[in-house]
Amino acid sequence: MKRMTSLTNKQPFPDDERPETSEAVPATTTPQRSTHELLINRETSQLEFFRRVLEEALDTTQPLLERLKFLAIFSSNVDEFFMIRVSGLKETLDVQVKELSPDGLSPADQLKEIRSYLLPMLAEQMRCLREEVLPALGAEGIHLVSYDSLSLPERQSLKEFFKKKVHPVLTPQAVDPGHPFPYISNLSLNLTLTVEPMPEHGITQSLTGKVEKRFVRIKVPQHVPRLVPVGETGTKFILLEELIAASADTLFPRMLAAKCHAFRVTRDADVEVREDEANDLLLMMEQSLRARRFGTAVRLEVAAGMPKETVRYLTESLGLEADDVYAVEGPLNVPDLMGFSKLERPDLKDKPLTPKTPAQLEDPAHSFDAISRQDILLHHPYTSYKVVTDFIKAAAHDPQVVAIKMCLYRTGADSPIPQSLIEASEQGKQVTVLVELKARFDEENNIEWAKRLEESGVHVVYGLVGLKTHCKVALVIRQEGEVLRRYVHIATGNYNPVTSNFYTDLGLLTANEEIGADATDLFNFLTGYSRQKEYRRVFVAPVNLRERMIALIEREAEHARAGRPARIVAKNNRLADTRLIRALYEASRAGVEIDLIVRGICMLRPGVEGLSETIRVRSVVGRFLEHSRAYYFANGGEEEMYTGSADWMPRNFDRRVEVLAPVHDESLKKYLKDVVLAAYLRDNQKARLMRPDGSYERVRPAPGEEPFNSQTYFIDLEG
Repeated sequence: MKRMTSLTNKQPFPDDERPETSEAVPATTTPQRSTHELLINRETSQLEFFRRVLEEALDTTQPLLERLKFLAIFSSNVDEFFMIRVSGLKETLDVQVKELSPDGLSPADQLKEIRSYLLPMLAEQMRCLREEVLPALGAEGIHLVSYDSLSLPERQSLKEFFKKKVHPVLTPQAVDPGHPFPYISNLSLNLTLTVEPMPEHGITQSLTGKVEKRFVRIKVPQHVPRLVPVGETGTKFILLEELIAASADTLFPRMLAAKCHAFRVTRDADVEVREDEANDLLLMMEQSLRARRFGTAVRLEVAAGMPKETVRYLTESLGLEADDVYAVEGPLNVPDLMGFSKLERPDLKDKPLTPKTPAQLEDPAHSFDAISRQDILLHHPYTSYKVVTDFIKAAAHDPQVVAIKMCLYRTGADSPIPQSLIEASEQGKQVTVLVELKARFDEENNIEWAKRLEESGVHVVYGLVGLKTHCKVALVIRQEGEVLRRYVHIATGNYNPVTSNFYTDLGLLTANEEIGADATDLFNFLTGYSRQKEYRRVFVAPVNLRERMIALIEREAEHARAGRPARIVAKNNRLADTRLIRALYEASRAGVEIDLIVRGICMLRPGVEGLSETIRVRSVVGRFLEHSRAYYFANGGEEEMYTGSADWMPRNFDRRVEVLAPVHDESLKKYLKDVVLAAYLRDNQKARLMRPDGSYERVRPAPGEEPFNSQTYFIDLEG
């Protein structure tokens, strides 16, 4: 993309990013603006989301183990960011790609911005862990201690543990002319030290007369718990790497071992799959997963006390630069500390949620009768996910069901849903499952399920070339008298009962004939490579989703200009599509009131005079990961509501199969607008408002206003 130094208000984005709509965009008188003024950088917007996660860890009103959880989530988010986003930017540098980001930054500029954003956040994370969370846990009787603080009997006991449980699986790897620098696996925890012969044990010099000092790497074993219990109380621990470091002399007899220092390497994990060259996509994905293990190094984390020469040696050996090194003042790989959450300390955790089942679905045997009478909305995790698994199980065993079709994106290793589909196939039902093998970091689970499903006689499809099938749709076809009736489940979340406990999601169960017919056409598109371009009610990407969304936004602008009710409320995870952002800016200039509830990335600038004065953006970060999507349009008084799998991102519109479905039932539409979306807009405890510069400020109760936490509200209302 060419750099745009200035853009007219009528055309705030480059020509190749303009929306393809039939309606002309009205002229305006807003001053010219640069791309930097129009858009927030995608990467820094993502880092601002990480900051909001970190703020939850800093919140002293949170239970202690929940604060630790948010510190761990922050670390996991940063890990994935380096594996995917930073690795992509570094790759563009390597191949000298000249293309700028939509906001006008080069890859090198973005990498500098990322480092400047992250350094203070990482320092704050470690300060919070060292000075607040761990001492507070100690005050509650849960101690993470250093090896040096242990008593002699405690050390003796740990020596026995090391001898029996740890020493046999350790493999120190030294570097010498016959042993090159070892491969360091992605995200593994390692210790480094140098060793040399002791003077009293023979030769101390090589043939050249120089002292032989060798670099050694020790990989900390993953199958041994990182938190090693001290004594019998079960409340006192040391870190496994400290025990290994304290016992290093047993690994190098008659050698002088220097002090150990921890380090960790992050590698490129964004595997490119050449689908156009793959005769067997399943085999290609298995090979690609093996290739991921050997991705290029993109980050080196080192313990803050590591000697400079060791840091330099590691950096050069991994092919990294100084700016790729992050010194950590505390334990590396914070998610391992979540081992503390296994302790029976409910007083240090959130109150358990007890999800409920809608009254209409309490008896799974009658679920089809209930759905045929009225559409049913599910709101997870407040609604039990057992409703969904029971729906699929009931379909598998109902003698009137003749066929089940389903999209599986991330289903988890132990999900009961694939097992129900296997049972359905064994009972002679026609079962078709689209398994998305390219669901990042879930590829292995999906490959395993695909094989098991195929072996049981299920018709398994791997999706379309060049696209990820991200939609969450299940279609059940039932013989009812002389009629085949279709029952559809369309959702915002994956068919994964485990993550359903931590993600907020919406699901719609319907027997609407037009939506059922659209679901049939969708599966024909996915399994039979049909050229379906027209759908009755649902919006499908990459077929028509962007165009339909932009048309709905432009319709609100027309209503506003005509003096009719015009408002947009949209809740999703990310907003980064420049064509859609342009449509929102145009709607704002037409006077449409727009509230966006965007969990993570948001490249739109709200509240800019003459551009987005009527747009407000807020993000809710709380106990549950906000994952639901809902889109409301006032439509001149004839309100419309949609829900489904799609965010407002280029990948969702162009490179994924997504589905948004209309909510027809007036009571459900009212509930989504006046209860669900209204609660997020009312939140003054876990919500942050986005400023025009891309930063966020926490929403506080106005004078006289009661504190309101949307997630707690839903727990009390529905849980």
